[in-house]
Amino acid sequence: MTLQNKTLLITGIDEFIGLRTAELAISQGMKVRGFQTSPVKEKILQNLGVEILVGNITDPAIAKQACQGVDIVLHTAQMAEEAGDIKHFRQINVEGTLNFAKAAKEAGVKTFVHLSTALVYGFNYVDKITELGVLADENNPYCQTKIEAEREVLKLNSLDFGVIIIRAGDVYGPGSMPWIVRPVQMMQQKLFAYANDGKGVMNHLYVDNLVDAIFLSVEKAVYGEIFNITDGQETSWKEYFNSLANIAGCAAPMSLPKEEMKLFLKVRMQGQKLFRKKADILPESVDFMSRPYAYSIAKAQKFLNYQAKINLTEGMRLTQQWLQKTDLQKLAK
Repeated sequence: MTLQNKTLLITGIDEFIGLRTAELAISQGMKVRGFQTSPVKEKILQNLGVEILVGNITDPAIAKQACQGVDIVLHTAQMAEEAGDIKHFRQINVEGTLNFAKAAKEAGVKTFVHLSTALVYGFNYVDKITELGVLADENNPYCQTKIEAEREVLKLNSLDFGVIIIRAGDVYGPGSMPWIVRPVQMMQQKLFAYANDGKGVMNHLYVDNLVDAIFLSVEKAVYGEIFNITDGQETSWKEYFNSLANIAGCAAPMSLPKEEMKLFLKVRMQGQKLFRKKADILPESVDFMSRPYAYSIAKAQKFLNYQAKINLTEGMRLTQQWLQKTDLQKLAK
């Protein structure tokens, strides 16, 4: 499929990945429509002239309206937290996904790209795990509902409605809350640490590389397929967070044993709860930040001709430029 002049609907367009996809899509000659659950208008989208629809992600009426006249749907909207009520996760990550997928199919949309996550493999997987690897929900609501969403949306794949699933690695870059904003804020307070000497692999994925992979999958019409996407670099957690501290002008983080970190964060969370403050980082985050191995991207390299154009050094340079002109405290509110 040629992308130029096609109409792309992006769900979650007001979030980090959705915003950047909108910018890059328009630069390639695409028309963009966006769906978001928040009424807050992003200046970037206003400047781009993007049509925005606001509503509940599980509302069939708003999904139907959003999908009319659309060629491609990129579903990025999700609840992406380390822990919480499984019912809320399921409502957004499963019911919301299916609501838009069904609406897209009924509206005659040709391509539906579901942005999933490599966390469907859980926290303890084999090295270079492929798309055929064992999925593990780890009794974690995020992992569990992303697995459920994949299974349900794939059932809708057909000759006239192509479903593509992208299992993204750890997406970073200007605006990334989990891998840039929150760690830097913790570093600035001298509260950030990594587990077990920073061993294991941070499967980083610069946001522009992710968007490249998404566009390649649409162009090549690889319907019914699933792809792992990362930058393809095996970077340790220590190396990643030390690089982040360096560009943020912070001291290098310290290391703590994994269980000690979890205990510290549990005590911190209970203290914040006592003062009726929302926990800024949960004990479960330690599992997300101490995964052991790299994911295989061989399938994407073979079938999509995917190669990461922006490596970690360049990605950090671009992120540093953004950090220097951004008030993180204001952004996090």
